[in-house]
Amino acid sequence: MALTGIQIFKLLPKTNCKECGVPTCLAFAMNLASGKASLDDCPYVSDEAREKLAEASAPPILPVEIGKGVRKRTVGGETVLNRHEKTFYNPTAYAAVIQSDISDSDLETKLKGWNALQFERVGLNLRPELVALKDVNGDKDAFAKAAKTIADKSEFNLILMTEKAEVMKAGIAAAGFKRPLMYAATADNLDEYGAMAIDNDLPLVVKADSVENLIPLTDKLVEKGHKKLVLDPGSREIKKALEDQVAMRRAALKDLNRSLGFPTIALPCEMAPNLEMETLIAGMFTAKYGSIVVLSDFTGESIFPLLLERLNIFTDPQRPMTVTEGVYPINNPDENSPILVTTNFALTYFIVSGEVEGSKVPSWLLIKDAEGLSVLTAWAAGKFAGDDVGMFVKKCGIADKVKHQELIIPGYAAAIAGDVEEELPGWTITVGPREAAHIPAFIKGKAS
Repeated sequence: MALTGIQIFKLLPKTNCKECGVPTCLAFAMNLASGKASLDDCPYVSDEAREKLAEASAPPILPVEIGKGVRKRTVGGETVLNRHEKTFYNPTAYAAVIQSDISDSDLETKLKGWNALQFERVGLNLRPELVALKDVNGDKDAFAKAAKTIADKSEFNLILMTEKAEVMKAGIAAAGFKRPLMYAATADNLDEYGAMAIDNDLPLVVKADSVENLIPLTDKLVEKGHKKLVLDPGSREIKKALEDQVAMRRAALKDLNRSLGFPTIALPCEMAPNLEMETLIAGMFTAKYGSIVVLSDFTGESIFPLLLERLNIFTDPQRPMTVTEGVYPINNPDENSPILVTTNFALTYFIVSGEVEGSKVPSWLLIKDAEGLSVLTAWAAGKFAGDDVGMFVKKCGIADKVKHQELIIPGYAAAIAGDVEEELPGWTITVGPREAAHIPAFIKGKAS
């Protein structure tokens, strides 16, 4: 059971050093008890106290690492029920099913196609992470061979799906180096699968036929020292599956029920007759609250919208995505190339830079720090004022790279033109288009 703030306070050094970021050890203890602080923030806590406080300082939903390499994923570790309260930390991992009786050629073709499903968005590489290898006939040799191929010849990490111990052992022997997720321990095989997971240091799915029946299974595994667990309540009807996901998240966060304080897995592949419907269900579980979502296949039209949804949901709502302030050359500009300026909101940057790049016109793009706000919002908030923009142009070094003195400002910030001119005597301030889509024609006209 989690410790109270007073119980935690008794184990702290009581120096009130303020190095943790709060005025007193009591305040820090209260933050720790409510999940708003980390024990690592206290530089003077003793090893003995640290051990006793480990449970209290752990997030209510324990994080679990799955896989190795570039597509390694941590799931769980969440501290809030709603994203606007703070943020969600570990994005949903997406998996697609491959059956163990697949031919070698079909497996390699499928992996090659799936690996190509990578999309760039605001400077990030969006892609799925997992292959769920499903045992369909109990052939341990075929299962191991497919697992080894996936582990050796792709970046994907694995979910090994079988309830037959000898098949699972063969899969672990072939692909254990990729740290696969074992699926699944049930009431019938709990001891054997639990021992296998501990011996191989692997994460383990615990499956039951209800949320209530998960609790004795997870309690038994935790007593044996296994905390790298993922929960499957067994529900496959859509409404019930959503209710179970919400119930498990609420129990872990609101009731501090450690028996359910683990990431979850949802299987739309077993809930719908086609991939289109699976995708809709997967979108629901991405929002509430599937840590891992398993589809029957990956296709661009299915996985791309899910990856975008995931990006939006798991972006910190209190911290806009930004790019670094500075001078960005596009299309190999020279001393006569036009100069444009905009804010450092990531989406603004990638839209504007994409349009400039598409125009084929060599240009200089100046990115001013506006605390991650878009142009109109930044101007309204005083973060993209004329004198600030002018000072930035002076300091960024663009004057040393060009012979002309003309600056193109965004159309939505036309009101700052006069102030920029005052800050930059001798410069011509040109108001550009309001919409990024009109930039190519505008700068082509300037270059002609």
